[in-house]
Amino acid sequence: MYLSGLDYAIIIAYFLIVLGVGLWISKLARNNLDQYFLGGNKIKWYFLGLSNASGMFDISGVMWTVTLLFVYGLKSAWIPWLWPVWNQVFVMIFLAVWIRRSNVMTGASWILTRFSGRGGMLSKNIIIVFAVIGAIGFIAYFFEGIGKFCATILPWDLSFQNQIFTISSENVYALIIVGITTLYTLRGGMMSVVATEVFQYIIMTISSIAIAVIAFNAVGNSDIMEVVPEGWDKMFFGWKMDLDWSASLPQLNDKIASDGFEWIGALFMMMLFKGFFSSLAGPVPGYDMQRLLSTRTPFEAAKMSGFTIAVLFSPRYLMIAAFAVLAIVFLTPEMASNPQIDFETILPTAIASFLPAGLKGLLLAGLMAAFMGTFAAVVNAAPAYIVNDLLKNSLLPGKTEKTYVRYGYLSSFILVLVGVFFGFFASSLNAITLWITASLYGGYTAANVLKWVWWRFNGYGYFWGMLAGLLASSIKLIFFGEWIDIYFFPIIFAFSILGCLLGSYFTPPDDIKVLKSFYKNVRPWGFWKPILLEVQKEDSTFQPNGRFSMDMLNVVIGIVWQMALVVWPIFLMIKKWDALILSLAVVAITSLSLKYLWYDPLKKEVN
Repeated sequence: MYLSGLDYAIIIAYFLIVLGVGLWISKLARNNLDQYFLGGNKIKWYFLGLSNASGMFDISGVMWTVTLLFVYGLKSAWIPWLWPVWNQVFVMIFLAVWIRRSNVMTGASWILTRFSGRGGMLSKNIIIVFAVIGAIGFIAYFFEGIGKFCATILPWDLSFQNQIFTISSENVYALIIVGITTLYTLRGGMMSVVATEVFQYIIMTISSIAIAVIAFNAVGNSDIMEVVPEGWDKMFFGWKMDLDWSASLPQLNDKIASDGFEWIGALFMMMLFKGFFSSLAGPVPGYDMQRLLSTRTPFEAAKMSGFTIAVLFSPRYLMIAAFAVLAIVFLTPEMASNPQIDFETILPTAIASFLPAGLKGLLLAGLMAAFMGTFAAVVNAAPAYIVNDLLKNSLLPGKTEKTYVRYGYLSSFILVLVGVFFGFFASSLNAITLWITASLYGGYTAANVLKWVWWRFNGYGYFWGMLAGLLASSIKLIFFGEWIDIYFFPIIFAFSILGCLLGSYFTPPDDIKVLKSFYKNVRPWGFWKPILLEVQKEDSTFQPNGRFSMDMLNVVIGIVWQMALVVWPIFLMIKKWDALILSLAVVAITSLSLKYLWYDPLKKEVN
């Protein structure tokens, strides 16, 4: 990729500004764990929302999504439901309030507000294990993405080879960026993470609009339709994907088959099944949970989650759609002549081909800095579980707060080393993404749904359910690697449910005092009648949460709202005007519905 002097100047200046802001803010985070991991619960909700949105501009995720849109067209809008991408809607509607009412530092500390005794301690420990494993998986994911990106956009071959081993240029670039980011992260804490990510969000949004303008003026609808297969511009589908790229890019037919998305009808049903339970389980122990716990109040936690959705998807998909249509029209002939094309490099190739000097440097700097911010958030979150929940409260109590912050530095460094090790052996971004979303999270789901909705579910049940799920996901990874991950989810889920039930029924219920305290504070809906009766003996005015039906209605409205925010930029870029107008109308109607059915009642209830 050719970069002008202006591009290099912008990249260098941008990195100096981001690092300077991060290091300056870091002075506020060195005194104690609360400041380091949560920003002292003083960060405003809209800054946390912008930070959360910026984190989802990560290079790996954007590269993956550009490839999805290029290959699958409008139907690609459904594929991120694998995460599921609408888990943020569940958090916005009710889970953010339930979680933030705890006033704790980590998900592991939170679990002790729900479970008691030895079962509670076992639950806490399994959460710590899950947080660490999840962080390692995400570090490997980021490592793979930043390496491919930098090797494509930067002109230097940094590959290294001797008689013992060979390190590719992709891996060398990844090591350099990860190393720099780790040093900055160790000092920064949550305050630095948020400050730098807010700045990055502004830059990425400006870049998205500029790129969209370039693509809109360069590409017409007829240009796109001449290249893509029939049905590419249709959102809805039958049992099969029915996209045949034989005429223009036949290599994509093999990719569709290898991705496991060809039978999209079955995939969609599985995503709905998994998505509902995974979303109800709540955010996994990591940076999403930390941002919720960093808010000042439960109401601000809910607002932060909704604001993230509102500010993220439209600018992100403006960028994704712009690069996808530019690549389809102008790069397809070149890719068709290359049988070994790596489709995950479409984004950096498009950046190199279509952006003018200055804008190219700004976007490259923004994307790399976005990687730094997201990576920093992951590396900041997981050590909180190691230091606060394992060292401070169990293994090494009684140390000074500054000592525990230093333990946080060491924990972060070790996690990065292990994550990088696994990143060296990752086959692709898609492979890592599918394993994290379908296999690993599958082991998390059952136990974390039951903790909300069933009073008899105890700490032993939680521990054995989580352990069974993690073991099942590990068996899948080792022995059934050729299986499509999402289709293995019901098996993992079934093992986890079995562990939950056996662990709960073969052990006594949790301490009634802990259960009453949790129920009174969090006020979840579900099967809590025995606990409700005990609470009402002490407080006859206490009323149970009767908002289940309304919460589920708002979840459906929220998912439709989010989907409309995703697709309208795509319709704009491919110039399908009727669909664009309809999608914007859906955005307006669902926004008003959420205001009157969710926001206004929540404001009255929580404030």
